[in-house]
Amino acid sequence: MIHVLAVITAKPGMRNEILTHFRANVPAVQAEQGCIEYGAAVDLENGPPFQTPWGPDTFVVIEKWESMDALKAHAAAPHMAAYAAKTKDFIASRKIHILTSA
Repeated sequence: MIHVLAVITAKPGMRNEILTHFRANVPAVQAEQGCIEYGAAVDLENGPPFQTPWGPDTFVVIEKWESMDALKAHAAAPHMAAYAAKTKDFIASRKIHILTSA
């Protein structure tokens, strides 16, 4: 299994704009062959003192894929290209972490 954590930081005040497009794209991604999990998460408000928040402009995409081939197909999917085109002007940075089970 392949695990992906994508840390997306929006330009100031643009996180909700990106998340609107992200949520619209989720059903297409979840229908992809090999997708086990795909969703976004933001900081827990009023979290415990040991929490290290990402901040108000950042969200994390949590993904699980059956294989690297499934992840590669996802990255090349037309709906992902369309999502990228719609959100590119709102993104300040994007860091992708690809992991495997320890």
